[in-house]
This record gives sequence, C-alpha cells and structure tokens, in this order.
Amino acid sequence: MQTHAFRMQLHPGKAAEYQRRHDEIWPELVVALKAAGISDYRIFLDEATNALFAVLKATDDHHMADLPQLPVMRRWWDYMADIMATEPDHKPQQWALTPVFYLE
Repeated sequence: MQTHAFRMQLHPGKAAEYQRRHDEIWPELVVALKAAGISDYRIFLDEATNALFAVLKATDDHHMADLPQLPVMRRWWDYMADIMATEPDHKPQQWALTPVFYLE
C-alpha cells in the first residue's frame, strides 16, 4: 500500500460549495476511484489560505494514471473547475507533498 499526498487550491469563498459537492459525490466516481486502487482518501482545508491537502492510500498495483481517461473523471473535473485552480483541461492543479514525518 502506498500513501499519496498533494495540495490543491480552492478559490476564495468556495469552501461551503466544495464541501457540498463532495458530500454529494457521484456514486460512479466512487466506484471508479476504488477500482483504480484508491482507498482512505481524505481532503483537508486550510481556511486561512484556501489550500486543500489530500491524502490517500493506493494499492501497489493501482491504476490512478488511467483515471484522466475516464468520462466520469472528466465530468467531475468540469463540474469542479469553477471553484478551484485547474489546468486548461480542468484537471485540478496539484502539487505533490514531500513526506517529512511518520508515526505509526
């Protein structure tokens, strides 16, 4: 099992909308994420900076690289593009986080 952590950026004033959309995450997207080998996916908000910090577990043989080709993933990115920083194709901008401490 691998741990992946990254940062994303939410637009100011969009925290409640981001929360609402994730509270209503599409079941077909959940299925796709789990099929790609993802579990224990958490996103945290730093309210002072609107930075989102995501941490997830992925199986050693995960297929996360295949997610951008899935129609449901593309639709989700399009749906979220108005409230967060994205690439031109609407993929959320992501910055990998470097692990510096772990307590088991």
